[in-house]
Amino acid sequence: MSALIPFPRMFAVRQKFPPSPPLDIPATVQREFKSQKALSRIKSGARIAVAVGSRGITNIKSIVREVLDVLKTAGAKPFILPAMGSHGGATPEGQIEVLESYGLTEQSMGVPIRASMEVERIGVSADGVDVFCSVEAQRSDGIVLINRVKPHTDFQGTLGSGVLKMSVIGLGKRAGAAACHAAATRLGYEHTLRSIARVVLRTAPIVCGVAIVENQFHDTARIAVLNRDEIEEREKELLEEARRLMPRLPFDDIDLLIVDRIGKNISGAGMDPNVTGRWVHGYSSSLGPDNQASPLIRRIFVRDLTPETHGNAIGIGFADITTTRLVSAMDKQVTYINALTSLTPNGAKIPIHFDTDREAVAQGLASLALPDLRQSKVVRIADTLSLVNLEVSEAYASLVKQRGGLEALGDPREMRFDAMENLAP
Repeated sequence: MSALIPFPRMFAVRQKFPPSPPLDIPATVQREFKSQKALSRIKSGARIAVAVGSRGITNIKSIVREVLDVLKTAGAKPFILPAMGSHGGATPEGQIEVLESYGLTEQSMGVPIRASMEVERIGVSADGVDVFCSVEAQRSDGIVLINRVKPHTDFQGTLGSGVLKMSVIGLGKRAGAAACHAAATRLGYEHTLRSIARVVLRTAPIVCGVAIVENQFHDTARIAVLNRDEIEEREKELLEEARRLMPRLPFDDIDLLIVDRIGKNISGAGMDPNVTGRWVHGYSSSLGPDNQASPLIRRIFVRDLTPETHGNAIGIGFADITTTRLVSAMDKQVTYINALTSLTPNGAKIPIHFDTDREAVAQGLASLALPDLRQSKVVRIADTLSLVNLEVSEAYASLVKQRGGLEALGDPREMRFDAMENLAP
C-alpha cells in the first residue's frame, strides 16, 4: 500500500546558531567552588553525597569526576547518589544501570555508588505535603546536587528542571516524586516544588548545587556552583539563560515530524514538549484551526528508543505513529512506573505502529488528507536535543533560502530507505 503513496523529496539543512566557545570544565569547576567558598563548609573526612540524575547531560562524566576530585582534595570522602525519582524502574539496580550508561561507575569514578531507594520523612511543606529524602543523603555529612537547568516539560514558569527540582524529585526517590506530583495536581507544579524544596533546603545537609546550562549545540555553556542559601534565586537567572540558548525547530507549521529517537536521556518526557508543542498533560494534533499549538505539528512519527533509556518509552504516547521495533524494545514495567509516578499515563500510550519506517511514513502522510503529498511539509530530526542538523522536505525550499539562520546542505532527493525498508541515516 505504501508504494501507492507519493513521498516528498528531502534535503539537509543546518541551523546556524551563535558560536559558543568551549568550556574548560576542570578549571571552571575548580574556580566556581573556590569563588563560592562552598568547600569551607566541608570538614576533613566528611561523607559527601554527590547527587546525579538520569538526564543525558553533555560532559556529565567529566563534570562529576571533577566535582569528586575537588571534594577529595578538600579532604572529603564523596560517594555518588542516584537522584532520579522513579527512573530506572525505581530500583537500585535500574538506577545504577542508568548511571553506567553515562560512564559513571565505581571503577571509572573511584568512589562508591549508594543506590538505595530507602527514604525518610523529613518534614511537611507549608501546604501540608509530606517531604521525603533519601536515607543515604540524609545521613551523609553533606549533599552536592549536580543537574542541568532547562525549561521543564510539565509546566512553564520561573522554575524549571534543575538543582531545586532534584532536591525534591531526585532526593525524594519514588516516594518523594509521587508525593510532589500528587500535590502539584491541586496546587500547581512550581508552587509545589518550591514549597517542598524549602523544607529540603532547611532540613537536609545540602552544601551546594552544581548547575549546568547547555547551548543550542547540546554542549556545556556554563557551570555554576550555587550555595545552599542562593539556589532558589540564582536558578531563576540560569533558567532564563537556558531558555534563551534552547534550540527550536526552524518552522512553526509542520505536517509530519519524524523523530529518530526518544528517551529519558533526551528529556524527562522522552521528547521535549518545549520543542514539539505537545505538552505532557494533554495535547491535540487536530487539523482544525481552533486548537493550534506552536509549533503546529499535525503528525509525529517516532522511530526508536535510545539505548540509554533502558526501555523506558515514556513520551511515546505523544506521538501519532511509531514502529513495531520500538514497541518491542519498550520495557513496560519501567515505563509504567515512570508514567504512573508522574501521573502522566497518556505518555505511555502506544500509538499505531508499523513494521517498517516506509509504511509508517506512508500512513502518516496519508492520514493528513493533503491534496498533494509531494508538497507536504516534513521535518526529520535525530531527537529534540539535536536540532543543528536536520532534513526538511522540498516544500520548505523557499523559506530556507529566505531565512538567514538556515543553510541548505544539498539538493532535494527522494527519501532513502535501506534493505529493511527503514530510513537510511
